Amino acid sequence: MKEQTEVGKLKEGRYVVIEDEPSKILGIATSKPGKHGAAKARIDAVGLFDGVKRSIVQPVSAKCYVPIVERKSAQVISIAGDIVQLMDVKDFTMFEIKATPEQLSSIQTGKEIQYIESMGKRKLD
Repeated sequence: MKEQTEVGKLKEGRYVVIEDEPSKILGIATSKPGKHGAAKARIDAVGLFDGVKRSIVQPVSAKCYVPIVERKSAQVISIAGDIVQLMDVKDFTMFEIKATPEQLSSIQTGKEIQYIESMGKRKLD
């Protein structure tokens, strides 16, 4: 899920969709309007799920998409290698997430953990 907003209304620490990937905004630099053009904004962001740095330059009045990022709770059902099987606490859906070795050390079967969901992708918080 995503919604549309103006580039000029974005702020650091919020989210934006760049190249169909939800990204967290690291910095915004705005230029002054010139003799023949509108003010432009350069947005530097890092991907929420892949960690890749991206940047876009657009007019301040242009429209862009903002992803709806939800933080949810899930119960750990099982752990197999680096794959964690989870069940959402609210709607009881089952899914699997790949976890890092640091995350695996703090995860226990039967406990509740937080995860992030946006645009059909999930990741441990």
